[in-house]
Amino acid sequence: MIAVEGVSVSFGGVRALREVSFEVPAGQVCGVIGPNGAGKTTLFDVVSGLRRPGGGTVRVDGRDVTAVSAVRRARAGIRRTFQRTQVFGRLTVADNVLAAMEWRGGGGGLPADLAGLPARRAQERRRRERVEEVLELCGLAGLRDAYAASLPVGRRRLVELARALADRPSLLLLDEPTSGLDAGQTARLAEIIAGLDTTVLLVEHDMSFVMGVCDRLVVLDLGRVIASGTPAEIRADLTVRAAYLG
Repeated sequence: MIAVEGVSVSFGGVRALREVSFEVPAGQVCGVIGPNGAGKTTLFDVVSGLRRPGGGTVRVDGRDVTAVSAVRRARAGIRRTFQRTQVFGRLTVADNVLAAMEWRGGGGGLPADLAGLPARRAQERRRRERVEEVLELCGLAGLRDAYAASLPVGRRRLVELARALADRPSLLLLDEPTSGLDAGQTARLAEIIAGLDTTVLLVEHDMSFVMGVCDRLVVLDLGRVIASGTPAEIRADLTVRAAYLG
């Protein structure tokens, strides 16, 4: 599904990523772990299109997307969340999720919107049904009319997740998804990820969560891949234990 090949990124004299390479098969959950400053979020920025690498390529489903914009990648099915929550505070929870599908158009454009034509009504009905599906999935159905800015951090993070899922992504990138969640929400998040029919790449520091939900792990340290494998293999790797797990 995704292949990162020799990706390098530099900020002035600092090399944030150094020829990073790994692959994630379709449908698997892959965790990217490592100490602070290892280059994890920079890697996510490269995969999602927010940053062009200085070298290397990113392939998704066999297609080279290295030079493709973040907008085009999102519309092609690559969706992500961020370390800091990025909700639309003045919109309701439901409208935050609905916004993820607006780029597809309204079934006839502005004239159809104004006239309330059948195509537009049908399109809007399908969207609203999808919103309700993901709100229920993420435990947010009872908050659909609440303004996103009024929610605590954990709930806002779930709103971001619901928005990322709304348009049925083929590749989902989750950057520290458990941050701000309580134990019950974290358990629910693990259930959601396990039930997804999509490829997931996630960055996370909660090792019990990572070991429980991921099929494979990639370990970064100082911008380099120092190990990759199953959770059991990574847990037993002496290099990883010395650099990160302790």
